Amino acid sequence: MKVPLSWLKDYVDIDMPVEDLAERLTLAGLEVEAIERIGANWDRDKIFVGQIISVDPHPDADRLTLATVDYGAGQPLTVVTGAPNVKVYEGAMPAHPLKVAFAVVGAQLIDGHYDDGRLLKLKATKIRGVRSEGMVCSEKELGLSDEHEGILYLPADAPVGMPLANYLGDVVLEFDIKGPFAHLYSVISIAREIAALTGKPYRRDVLTILEREPVEIVPQAPFLELEIADPELCPRYSAALIRGVKIGPSPFWMQQRLIRAGMRPINNIVDVTNYVMLELGQPLHAFDYAWLRPRPGGDKPAIIVRRAHPGERMTTLDGVERNLDPEMLLITDGGGPVAIAGVMGGLESEVTENTTDVLLESANFDFINNRRTSQMLKLSSEAATRFGRRVDPELTVKALARAGQLMAELAGGTVEPVYGDLYPGRAEPRTITLDPAYVGWILGIEIPVAEMIRILESLEFQVETSGETNGELKVTVPSYRLDVDIPADLVEEIGRVWGYDRLPATLIADELPPQRGNPALEGEEKVRDVLVGCGLQEVITYSLGSLEDFARLHPGGKQLNPGEYVRIANPLSSEREFMRQTLMSNLLDTIRDNLRYTERMAVFEIGRVYRPRPDEVLPAEPRRLAIAMTGPRTERSWLSGDPGELDFYDLKGVVETLLAHLGLGENSAFTPVEHPTFKPGRTAALTVNGVEVGVMGEVHPLVCEAFGMAGRRVCLLEFDLEVLLEQRGPTRFMQPISRFPAVIQDLAVLVDEDVPASRVEETIKAAGSSLLRNVLLFDLYRGEQIPAGKKSLAYSLTYQADDRTLTDEEVARVQARIVRRLEQELGARLRV
Repeated sequence: MKVPLSWLKDYVDIDMPVEDLAERLTLAGLEVEAIERIGANWDRDKIFVGQIISVDPHPDADRLTLATVDYGAGQPLTVVTGAPNVKVYEGAMPAHPLKVAFAVVGAQLIDGHYDDGRLLKLKATKIRGVRSEGMVCSEKELGLSDEHEGILYLPADAPVGMPLANYLGDVVLEFDIKGPFAHLYSVISIAREIAALTGKPYRRDVLTILEREPVEIVPQAPFLELEIADPELCPRYSAALIRGVKIGPSPFWMQQRLIRAGMRPINNIVDVTNYVMLELGQPLHAFDYAWLRPRPGGDKPAIIVRRAHPGERMTTLDGVERNLDPEMLLITDGGGPVAIAGVMGGLESEVTENTTDVLLESANFDFINNRRTSQMLKLSSEAATRFGRRVDPELTVKALARAGQLMAELAGGTVEPVYGDLYPGRAEPRTITLDPAYVGWILGIEIPVAEMIRILESLEFQVETSGETNGELKVTVPSYRLDVDIPADLVEEIGRVWGYDRLPATLIADELPPQRGNPALEGEEKVRDVLVGCGLQEVITYSLGSLEDFARLHPGGKQLNPGEYVRIANPLSSEREFMRQTLMSNLLDTIRDNLRYTERMAVFEIGRVYRPRPDEVLPAEPRRLAIAMTGPRTERSWLSGDPGELDFYDLKGVVETLLAHLGLGENSAFTPVEHPTFKPGRTAALTVNGVEVGVMGEVHPLVCEAFGMAGRRVCLLEFDLEVLLEQRGPTRFMQPISRFPAVIQDLAVLVDEDVPASRVEETIKAAGSSLLRNVLLFDLYRGEQIPAGKKSLAYSLTYQADDRTLTDEEVARVQARIVRRLEQELGARLRV
């Protein structure tokens, strides 16, 4: 929300630097996001308020005009201009004075011929033979807007000779208001906060018009039949009639305030409704009274506030026809919808240049329903922004009075002295008992009771004190503070106005509680870090899906039993009806969708799955880890040939890296298994410390086809993260790095085809004693030199001692022992 400082000064005196004010407001919870200075670059000795005293044709150019301008310097200057809104006065000056923004030589302005905001320094020049030593300025040249078709005319009472920065300059504070605080979306509320923070008087005359100029407020006004059919969605609806208005532009001061607040001036009636909304925080809507229809057989227009009928439609002010659902609240007349309540008016009843009588609506709507309607229609508006944050229902008639006052003044209208007002949602005043000691206990400082009362009363809380209540304060909450319900809310108000920055910095008096780790979270973060280090990206997918999606993990599909899944009672769609029991289907969907943009994907997800538990209301929610990889092994490059596709062994390498970083590499094993989702012969189960953790492999071609990836090799795994992390020991022991050189020997053996390499490696390690530091399989060979039913496995063995350099004899003895053990246990023989 943008608020001009000049507007705030109508209601509170501000004498501190604007930077200090912004900081004070921010510390009090009203974050000032930006400060815009209008006219900060206008030279006070070169840009003035001027008055055109004559307009004459240019002697040598039909499209140019000579304007003679008095700018308070004694001798007027004649300048050349091509502005069409000056040329119209050639030889026929109007009765009212033509006040303008006038710049003399040396002034720095925005170059109106470009759109990039470049600056120009005004110089004296001859234009078609006539010397020009100044410029009458447009809004674009001053940086006020992009309007460059004509010059800017100022009000007739603008003082000639005053520096334009003094007359038109301003500071605009842009607020970022967070939370359901509609009252802070108004100028008077910001002014109230400033008054409370600075101790300055708060001028609230705009809220007390009805006290000075009372009108009759009745449920049914003579000019309108009112009905609220859904009072739970519309707690209050008020209406006033202004007759005999004359539609035209709003005055300069109002247009400038609206522009600086971020709104576009339209006409005097619409501008008044927007002005009062910004000023008081109460959205208003103006209907053309002549277009409102009575009920059938009625003699006066009717307004009915009701939910939309099934299939009902209407065209809003932006010219879009909207489809409405039965939960949307409408403003209707006797013939149908005329507005979407609290969001936007209808096109048929909008105010036009032919409007003479205006029905002014000031209502209050349920904030949740309003937000839903705005979101469902994808239609945001200033009114919806406020109604969606809970507007004070007591504001409706106050806003009518203020708007009626302005319409009478600016549009020549006559306000009917009766308001129609239905108020079914009237709430009783809220009273809270506050113990001053409680304030000190919460804030940790002693604030004088008199200061507490001053702060609360400056925010328009009513405070009563009584000796019978042991010094307790009886606080009546003002109607606009819909967020204040308990004593802690009052403490917050006292604390923020007192100043959180004034709270003393202290050390905690008690001993710090013991710091305990969170192994589950720490383990999960460790897994994330390792996988990201392996080049994978983390994704987060929906926890909901359909049985059809889950069944695609089985080749040919499988009829899944809905009773075995957690079902959502009110799903948003049939595609999000059941809670998942695996991450694999969502991960395959993610791979498929992203392959449209890239040829390589390597992703992982850590998430929960949901399994029903007998006799339990809530399901089990174990954590799972899933990884999916597909595409070329490395990025394609002209420096290398075909990089090959990611396959089972790339996935296995990622898993081995993860296990090594978790300290589980020595205690893990991969066992061939069968699984319907995976390709036979390319599937393995991971066990750690003898406990099965999960399954991994290359996805079955039929499953790939079911997920829209026919012909593509996809590697996939899903592990039980809880089980995996449980296998981590509480302590990891570090080993010193030997300073003595290692000895590397190769060993090639022939074994039966059905003997797994992991079994050979285990046997080598068992026989190698402490001198064997590493075993690496570097070759698998089957060929003519190898007997049928046999395979050759070649290993690189690393020997090293911590206290000496190993001799050839020591290494030979260990290697011989390894060969004997392989021959005895596996029937292996040395390949030479």
